[in-house]
Amino acid sequence: MPAEPADGGTESAMETRGLEPVPDAERGGRVRELVPTWVAANISVLLLTMGAGLVIFNGLNIWQVLVVAAVAPVVSYGIVGLISIAGKRGGAPGMALSRAVFGQRGNLFPGALIWVARWGWETINAVSGAYAVLTVLDLLFGIKSNTVLIVVTLLFFVGCTFLVSGLGITALRVCSTWSTYLFGAFSVLVLGYLVFTTDWSAVFAKPAGSTAMMVAGIGTIAAGGISWVPSGPDFTRYLPRTASSRGVVGATVGGAGIVVLPMVLMGAVMAVGTPDLATAQDPVSFIGELLPTWIAVPYLLVALVGMLLINSMSMYSAGFTAQTLGIKVPRAWAVSVNAVISLVFGFLLMVVATSFFGSFISFLTLLAVAFSAWIGVFGVDMLRRASYDGAALLDTTRTSAYWYRGGFAWQAMTAWAAALVVGLLFTEVDWFGGPLATTWIGRNGLGWVMGIVTSGLLYAVLPRTAAPAAAAAAPEREPEPAGSLSN
Repeated sequence: MPAEPADGGTESAMETRGLEPVPDAERGGRVRELVPTWVAANISVLLLTMGAGLVIFNGLNIWQVLVVAAVAPVVSYGIVGLISIAGKRGGAPGMALSRAVFGQRGNLFPGALIWVARWGWETINAVSGAYAVLTVLDLLFGIKSNTVLIVVTLLFFVGCTFLVSGLGITALRVCSTWSTYLFGAFSVLVLGYLVFTTDWSAVFAKPAGSTAMMVAGIGTIAAGGISWVPSGPDFTRYLPRTASSRGVVGATVGGAGIVVLPMVLMGAVMAVGTPDLATAQDPVSFIGELLPTWIAVPYLLVALVGMLLINSMSMYSAGFTAQTLGIKVPRAWAVSVNAVISLVFGFLLMVVATSFFGSFISFLTLLAVAFSAWIGVFGVDMLRRASYDGAALLDTTRTSAYWYRGGFAWQAMTAWAAALVVGLLFTEVDWFGGPLATTWIGRNGLGWVMGIVTSGLLYAVLPRTAAPAAAAAAPEREPEPAGSLSN
């Protein structure tokens, strides 16, 4: 079956290409098509809950929340956009390109950690989606939640996620585009309702919090974006090599920012009238309490589609990650492993856990640390590398140009492992605290920043991995100089 071209057209609805790089002849499309992708990646009512948390837990006022909501997506999705440039250079998924950095065997270590981290992200979104379904059933038919209904709604949500992610990039792009229009329209409607019903004197009367809590808030909101960094190349691999690198970064930040900013602000405004919003076990049902049914139901249904797309995008990338770990099944079937895991963990979170928000923030914090160690190494390598050897990426034997020494690039592995340790030293969550978590860096939730800085600097100063003969002989097919952001 022919592989799917970049513009979304294909002879089949299902994408069949796996880890193999996309040939230049099958690339097309425009950078602006990334905008709805990253809009869809952020259509989640969890942003409302996080915005409320900035007011309730961080003690910020509305102006400080505005700064946090504006800065966080620029920082996090700026990194996503920069790493996404590797996708158009190499035409392969992010974790496949990572083999060129860590070695064929070495890449198994960060790959396994990132794959496991995705389980938690997909579980959180599956739970949010299930809660959205339960809330709609309650609003429309008065059906109250119970254990059986929780299982049914989880099965429904995860099943739909599996279907969309299994179809591949075309299905994701089509769904992302339409959900962007619908969610935008209903968000404007909700925003209008809040403008006329909110006690704005109470909103503006709230005193300012500390600068330290603003920094911590930026870290919390940014952590969600950081989790998408290894997936960035997955969505740019079909772009032509000549696509604007600046445009890739701009479209990524812009797509995420136009959702994150208003959603976080709306959550902060809602928290004034509903202070228990940030501590609710159910992070969705409050919408039915704050909004009239004629707005709440369609808004939740559109948000449900958004959360389904977030999980579909995550599972789409998780399928590639599973393949890089040696799971020799088609990408669509590799996705099924994550689907089953999110079902099991989702049930435990909905039925057993006592605090959704606490579990969510703890997970986001650890997720950012786990991903940051990889980001620093891969990012520095991008500055040095102008092209990738497609054949070597797929060759997992000793003949691979990316075999290095015993299958490991020790410089990358050393930097990654050291950054992982350093990041955890500065991190504290509900059930874990590093010995340096009480420092200024730790108190402000910047363990993930220390991970990126540590891995990047250490990898930069260590001796460069010797380029094997096969890689050295490979033609430089990327027209832009390494590290450049223009074409």
